Amino acid sequence: MTITPSLLYNYLQCPHRVWRDKYGPQAEKSQETNPFVEMLWNKGIQHEKKVVSKLGELTDISEGSYDERFDMTVERMKNGASLIYQGVIKHDDLFGIPDLLKKMPDGDYIPIDIKSGMALSGVDEEKGDEGKPKKHYAVQLCSYADVLYNLGFSKQKRGKIIDAGLNEVEFDLLAPRGPRTPETYWQLYERIRNNVSLLITNQEKNYPAMQGVCKFCPWYESCKKWVEKTHDLSGLFCVGRRVRDALNDNLHIHKIEEVLDIDIESIMEEKKRDKQFLKGIGEPSLKKIVRRAQIFYKTGKPVLYESITFPEVSYELFFDIENDPTQEFVYLHGIYERHNGQERFLDFTATELTPEAEKEAWRKFWEYIDSLPQNDYAVYYYSAHEKTTYKKLQKLYPDIISAGKVEKFFENPAVIDLYNDIIQRQTDWPLGSYGIKAIAQYLGFHWRDETPSGALSIQWFNKYLEDKDPAELQRILDYNEDDCKAMMVLKDALQVPGKADPLFTLFNR
Repeated sequence: MTITPSLLYNYLQCPHRVWRDKYGPQAEKSQETNPFVEMLWNKGIQHEKKVVSKLGELTDISEGSYDERFDMTVERMKNGASLIYQGVIKHDDLFGIPDLLKKMPDGDYIPIDIKSGMALSGVDEEKGDEGKPKKHYAVQLCSYADVLYNLGFSKQKRGKIIDAGLNEVEFDLLAPRGPRTPETYWQLYERIRNNVSLLITNQEKNYPAMQGVCKFCPWYESCKKWVEKTHDLSGLFCVGRRVRDALNDNLHIHKIEEVLDIDIESIMEEKKRDKQFLKGIGEPSLKKIVRRAQIFYKTGKPVLYESITFPEVSYELFFDIENDPTQEFVYLHGIYERHNGQERFLDFTATELTPEAEKEAWRKFWEYIDSLPQNDYAVYYYSAHEKTTYKKLQKLYPDIISAGKVEKFFENPAVIDLYNDIIQRQTDWPLGSYGIKAIAQYLGFHWRDETPSGALSIQWFNKYLEDKDPAELQRILDYNEDDCKAMMVLKDALQVPGKADPLFTLFNR
């Protein structure tokens, strides 16, 4: 069985996919490529071409069979080629095609991969945090370095990434992953490689779990069907693979209905005796899981933990942005305005992929906000994404608005994050997801687009940039408007005058 960097990447995204790709019900695997994933793939290819065109002279081994390319790669390295493009390397069960193999001054060859994302994660300039290597990049480099080491072309375990900013970043693969994670990237690689080997040879089997990355996977509908059919715990909101597996292993609980019989008091006593028992899962989390299981499996009705009072203002604004993180570009600021019984949608859109267009759209958004009567409007958005993105935009365009004004805007008690401030803290739902689409659809709202998705909006925008088809732009605007209107539907459902609305059960925690 052959282990490739792609298999290692798939494992990091979803440990179950490695097994399911080989042994799962193949008829249930979607054969259609997700348009957003296809767009990312094409962007990656274009970025790679751009990088390679700037490298100058190199040895190109991108043509021929894998065996022929392997022989050529080994021969070129023996002859001391300085830079090899698309060489094939393999040893035992490992196989890989690093984008580049570079000869270093000490005679070693190191693998270099070209990525259309940034090499480091967790970069925070304000806190002086330089970030750390992305885990999946590091593991892929480890697999290349492992082969080179075993073939005798490298005495060290290292590699580099050329990222979206054309930065050449060296990864120390023997370094600890972080101050609280003594495991090195190399040890992580060896652990994952062993797990992948057991899965692809069917010596071990694992199971699906519903997670955020699932919607981009060709197995999404198949795994979702399995989770629903088996009443798997990952069907509960915020019970991911790690928590699900801990409950499986430590409590021998596998179905949502079995959660209802949990004796939290005895579990907490066991945790005092055994620090490894349900490690990382405390009493508040257990209570939340039990409560959500009751709502999901037993009552089937959303819970409101206290009546919610929203600001009484003349203007209500339901606010959502669309941005392309692959290009760090915000292309749409959408507002659905409700005022004196009248409703309208306003968009502030960048129709060109230029800093000038992005800046102008943002300027118009703030001009609109400043035109409203002070202290007589409320803004509703969903998740911290808008706040985080606006802080980044302020650094890019400080002449539009000061950092203090952006901070003051989001600190205003009439500017409300419906997801973090309301949904997460004060409600529970008989749903596996608390995303705006899941909740709004539960409340009876429907998007006009058959495939509403923020990821697909990015793909539509990139297509619009290519052909300038007004229909593509209108599709984006309609989708954003519906996102904004969905928040209005949710806010109205949450605004309970006096005693509980029949939609909700009132429950005091």
